[in-house]
Amino acid sequence: MNLTKEASTCDSEDYERIATAIAFMKKNYLSQPDLATIATQVHLSEYHFQRLFTKWAGISPKRFLQYLTIEYAKSKIAETKNLLNLSVDVGLSSAGRLHDLFVNLKAISPGEYKNSGTGLQIRYGIHETPFGKCLIATTFRGICNLHFLDGIPQQNPEQNPEQNPERILRLEWTQAKIVPDQQATQEISKSIFNQNILSSDKPLALLVKGTNFQIQVWRALLQVPFGTMTTYQNLAESIGRPTSARAVGNAVGKNPIAYLIPCHRVIRESGELGGYHWGIERKTAILGWEASRKNYTERVECESPI
Repeated sequence: MNLTKEASTCDSEDYERIATAIAFMKKNYLSQPDLATIATQVHLSEYHFQRLFTKWAGISPKRFLQYLTIEYAKSKIAETKNLLNLSVDVGLSSAGRLHDLFVNLKAISPGEYKNSGTGLQIRYGIHETPFGKCLIATTFRGICNLHFLDGIPQQNPEQNPEQNPERILRLEWTQAKIVPDQQATQEISKSIFNQNILSSDKPLALLVKGTNFQIQVWRALLQVPFGTMTTYQNLAESIGRPTSARAVGNAVGKNPIAYLIPCHRVIRESGELGGYHWGIERKTAILGWEASRKNYTERVECESPI
């Protein structure tokens, strides 16, 4: 069963309903709202809401609710720290990396950083994902931006200049040639969001523009396994800067490539999710979605005959 493929069929309107339901469940998890109560929040019948949510998450809303508790988050923080320590000790990637895409991160040179994309052509498109619409931008050297959008009409992006694709890209690449090209990013979108649960062998190249410290943090984020969570402090320790948790948090917030550089997996020590550039509901949705797939895969592996 390809859960990811099923989930990708949800359009933006479906995702907005799901995000609203998740926000309600997270806010009211102590009272354990029943299916009818949650369905009412998104103006659907119990049957249609259950069907929509299970299509998206692969599990029921009730089961998904288990992944939204602080207790669950704290258990994942501890698990992730152990996994990362083990991977350092044995010099191997953790088992959780099998769930992730194989990503090769490249940083632009100091000269390129200074000229802000002079001579660089960036092609971009807008695509549906399990987490709403997103902007994907690419160069001949790799993906340079993945930015979630929030229901902004493509035909008139001037209605919200902050969501205008070209303006988003121009903030980082002021001198680049920026060209809309849906076809150029279509296959990239498919490889990210329509893949099987386990990653393919074909690497995705990322091209990032940042300070040395930011790039160090973004590389560290790539080591956080699928379906787990870490903290700003743990991330600071992993790069040998244990007193720089606040600076690490700032670098995490500047991540230009959502989802692929998994800044959504960084939360507070308390188990609270903290902030997210693309919205706390979306962060909650991604973390729960990853948890459902990780646990589904582990169950299948345990039940499979040797």
